[in-house]
Amino acid sequence: MEVIQGSELTNMTINDSYYDYDYNNTNCCGVVCDQNTSMHFEAIFIPILYSVAFVLGLMGNGLVLVVLCQKRRTWNVTDVFVLHLSVADMLLLLTLPLWAADAATGGIFNTGFCKFSGVVFRVNFYCSIFLLACISLDRYFSVVHAVQMYSRTRPKQVQLSCLAVWFFCLLLSIPDWIYLEAQHDSRRGKSECTHIYTSSTLRLLSRVLYHVLGFLLPAIVLLYCYSRVLLRLQSGSQGVQKQRAVRVVLALVMAFFISWTPYNITLLVDTLYTNQSSNNTTCEATTALDIALTATSVLGYLHCCVNPVLYAFVGVKFRRHLLDLIKPFRYRLQTRVDTVSRKSSVWSADTSQTSAF
Repeated sequence: MEVIQGSELTNMTINDSYYDYDYNNTNCCGVVCDQNTSMHFEAIFIPILYSVAFVLGLMGNGLVLVVLCQKRRTWNVTDVFVLHLSVADMLLLLTLPLWAADAATGGIFNTGFCKFSGVVFRVNFYCSIFLLACISLDRYFSVVHAVQMYSRTRPKQVQLSCLAVWFFCLLLSIPDWIYLEAQHDSRRGKSECTHIYTSSTLRLLSRVLYHVLGFLLPAIVLLYCYSRVLLRLQSGSQGVQKQRAVRVVLALVMAFFISWTPYNITLLVDTLYTNQSSNNTTCEATTALDIALTATSVLGYLHCCVNPVLYAFVGVKFRRHLLDLIKPFRYRLQTRVDTVSRKSSVWSADTSQTSAF
């Protein structure tokens, strides 16, 4: 049986990094491990940082959605992928307040709510990763092979591809519907969203599934596609636009690996650690892994905040559309400022004349 602790929000929904109940709370001698350190850390660390990620990510992705919807007649293939990516990121971010509240207070989940929140989180996590890979493939074929993956005369093709990604992610969430339950952890004094597997083999398979589909496969696709794109751009003339494209490509790859590599290394260590003999496990190591998983998972969430900047805000077309969108508001604001300024000048003149008499 695997328990998702409050400090392991990402462990439940993102990565299947769940802990065996007995393993996580006892050492080799059967003595109950002290959970106060990790519980205190999660109660302070998670609510603050998840709140920051929630606000920044919601604002950035929300602005991307507004701009794209306003300019939907001019969408290209990348715009459609970015639209679905922003939706996935926003839905993922909307679960953060729930986990922040659970970390601070505990006991907010029943089994139905636990299953629903876990599935929503997992679907949108995988969807974000797979859409990033789709964008890299589209850019790879477009730049390296000068081939369009999707015909411009058939725009529904890219929409169908995005729907296929969503459907595949729903299939990957089936284990959450089956195995997630809310149970009271007497050692931690609150309810935990828990995966209850029928065997340790299923638990190990869930870890392997995440390591392969949630990081390794997308990482290979990103590295290969963007390295080929980078080489192709460097082999041509170095105009301003191509230099900008090179910087964007480097930023994309760096953002992905900076966000997810620390967590995946920590998760891999935890996977190896939890599958070794219980005689070699200690409470200190368990607590350290608990805290490390919590801290590094935040970087993964911040990737949702960075995506709008990397995929939209650095684009010239997006900035132009954004300026067009806010231009009426800027005009109204300037008009009001001018009106208030004129009224203030008139009032000041009247006051000056009155005081003179």
